[in-house]
Amino acid sequence: MEILNLKDKINFLEEVAELEYDEWADNKKENRTIRIGNKINRIKKLMLDKNFCKLILIDNNELIGFISIFPNDCEEEKDLSPWYATMYVKEKYRGRGYSKMLNDAIIKEAFNRGFEKLYLKTDLENYYEKFGAQYIKKLSSGEKLYYIKTK
Repeated sequence: MEILNLKDKINFLEEVAELEYDEWADNKKENRTIRIGNKINRIKKLMLDKNFCKLILIDNNELIGFISIFPNDCEEEKDLSPWYATMYVKEKYRGRGYSKMLNDAIIKEAFNRGFEKLYLKTDLENYYEKFGAQYIKKLSSGEKLYYIKTK
């Protein structure tokens, strides 16, 4: 089991983009192939930003899950950066502590990059608090805004 930067294992990029589409696509009526291609291009472009990171969890060359740091992830709070985003564990691997592994890795990565906190928005109830998320406010989208300290 290892956690690596997607930049160093780019062969997993298409699978990550497909999983992100399946989990978070706003408009699933659009062409899936085109949307995934666009997603791949956006991730490649984001990889050039020093405030972006996507870590992947791999076991025996199989993708288990991923998590990211984004420079921006909220239209309503554009001044806040960076953002804790896209925590995902494949359904068949859930309930095994992999989300905690990903969380710990992204917090460590953020700390190593000099970030004191990460911001997070979610509609999940009582989930990210177990990782240390502190509530800030409710956003107009209905999602809750949190921050997580890196130290």
